[in-house]
Amino acid sequence: MNNIDSTRSKFFPNTRTDVTGTNAAKIKALQRNDSGRFNELKEMEKRDSSVSIPEAVKDFSRIRKAVDAAPETDNSEKIARLRDQIQNGTYKMDFEAIADKILKEEI
Repeated sequence: MNNIDSTRSKFFPNTRTDVTGTNAAKIKALQRNDSGRFNELKEMEKRDSSVSIPEAVKDFSRIRKAVDAAPETDNSEKIARLRDQIQNGTYKMDFEAIADKILKEEI
């Protein structure tokens, strides 16, 4: 092992340790904050760390829970029947029922 490798930190491979042996600045930087700074950080935390969830997100969550709780419906037979009617040209649209449904949705 050469001299350069012995000065490298084992935790951070691309950093070097203090070769002169004066690590006082590094040790002081690693010490915890004093009580004044601790209180300042606590005040900042109280002031800035609040979360508000919009009502739309809450509504979506409720809807999602209701959908997840609902039983699954297998409409594959109905879809196949409608597809066949459309392809054969035998599908008849009930325009009055469609209009009624649209009006009910609007009112």
